Amino acid sequence: MTDFRAEIQQDLAALWRGEAQAEAVIAQESLWDVAWPVNQCAGRAEIIADYVAPLRAAFEGLHRRDVIFVGGQNMREAGGRWCACITHYIGNFTKPLFGLAPSHRMAWLRSGEFYRIEDGQIVEAKIIFDLPDLMVQAGTMPLPSLGTELTFPAPATQDGLLPSKGDGAASLAVVEAMLSDLHVYDPETFGSEGQTGANGVWADDMLWYGPAGIGSNFQWSGFVKDHREPFLRAFPDRKGGNHYCRFGDGDYAAISGWPSMTMTHQGAYLGVPATGKAMTLRVMDFYRIAGGQIAENWVTLDYGDLFHQMGVDLIERSNAMGKQGVPRT
Repeated sequence: MTDFRAEIQQDLAALWRGEAQAEAVIAQESLWDVAWPVNQCAGRAEIIADYVAPLRAAFEGLHRRDVIFVGGQNMREAGGRWCACITHYIGNFTKPLFGLAPSHRMAWLRSGEFYRIEDGQIVEAKIIFDLPDLMVQAGTMPLPSLGTELTFPAPATQDGLLPSKGDGAASLAVVEAMLSDLHVYDPETFGSEGQTGANGVWADDMLWYGPAGIGSNFQWSGFVKDHREPFLRAFPDRKGGNHYCRFGDGDYAAISGWPSMTMTHQGAYLGVPATGKAMTLRVMDFYRIAGGQIAENWVTLDYGDLFHQMGVDLIERSNAMGKQGVPRT
């Protein structure tokens, strides 16, 4: 039987190499929700013109390098068969991308992507690329970094591309158990029931890979210090879990919400004072499960959109830093 995941992975690779015939993988009436500042493209022609073509133009020698590529049946009410991936778009960043000034160096644009598939075509997509990470690479990141900024690694087990072990039901169950308890937290320790310890859902040596600004961290204590505590201090009323898609595939699970979180900006965050505004956050999570616990978690968040809601244009600020002669590392 043909592996629908493999077909879509191959078609996406061809699409980003610029092979015109590969554009047929996008259904004529496909609808793509894309990270800020693109936001939404309707129909194949608009998707190519407003999203695909700008990336091809900005990166000389553009190609994809997938870190994780999984697929399965969506367990949420919307249903459907989906593929999801963590990938990097690699090339020489020589021309502006959505208004962001180029670094004129090799760059890796990481991206989390969910695709709904019907009859071998993409009929719907959600995409969160990490423009702030391009700013980090160029040395013009206008936000501080909480954790360690690094290129997302492949899974430690090196088996994240088209997993072959099981249907993923057990992996998704671990993630759903974690999510059911995570929304309630202790405001002193920022801990939640059932997360750590011998019977916890997170492994003692867990690795959490986050977007630029948050960065990546090691163990639950690192996750709390570099992400959870700063985020909850700024958005203490956040409510998450509003997911359009959840599925498992082998030792992996993928979930996403557009938006997943609703919250109020009540405290300073990454240098931006509280605005008191109601906000939303687009989220994608990819998990690797080992021994019934979460061993690794790759996360893409649409921070361009989040800070736009705060009244901060990250592209404008990054370009201003470049014009002021900030060194590009």
